[in-house]
Parts: sequence; C-alpha cells; structure tokens
Amino acid sequence: MPAYVISEVEVLDEELADVYRTLAEASIRRYGGRYIVRGALPEAVEGAWPSSQRVVVVEFPDTDRVKEWYASSEYAEALEVRKSALERRLLLVEGVSE
Repeated sequence: MPAYVISEVEVLDEELADVYRTLAEASIRRYGGRYIVRGALPEAVEGAWPSSQRVVVVEFPDTDRVKEWYASSEYAEALEVRKSALERRLLLVEGVSE
C-alpha cells in the first residue's frame, strides 16, 4: 500500500533550499517516490496556516521504501543541507489499500 511523506516547510535560506530540493528530488526518485504536492501554500478552510509555510507531499510505493529513502546515504547529503535551509515538520503516513 502506498505511503506518504508530508512536510510542513518554512524556507530559511532560499539558495540552500534550492540545493536541498535538487538533492532530495534525486534521492526520492531513486527510491520510487514521486511528488504529489510540492511547495504549495494551502488554503486553510478551518484553523490558521502561517503564510510563511508551504506543504510538500511525496508518495512512495510503501512504508519500507520511505524508511529506506530517509536512512539512505543519498538523502543524508540533502538532510545536512536541510539543517540550514529549512525548518520543517516531516510526517510519514500509510495510504489506504484499494
């Protein structure tokens, strides 16, 4: 069943964020992931959403692939850049079986 990585992101440094995006995208693809939503400013229908935060949603084939990706040496380089580029909350959720 598919699994999703959902990020609430605030960019701290735009140049470093571009480097992070490039590295992250390459690693995500390598582990079978694909962007569903990338850097969107959501419309808050209920509650409040900070205008400085964006949403990213990535779909992976399953939870195991997400965990392999997150622990991979390919993504480790992106994570190092992320420390200075972005502030975020990262969530992993399983999808529903069809």
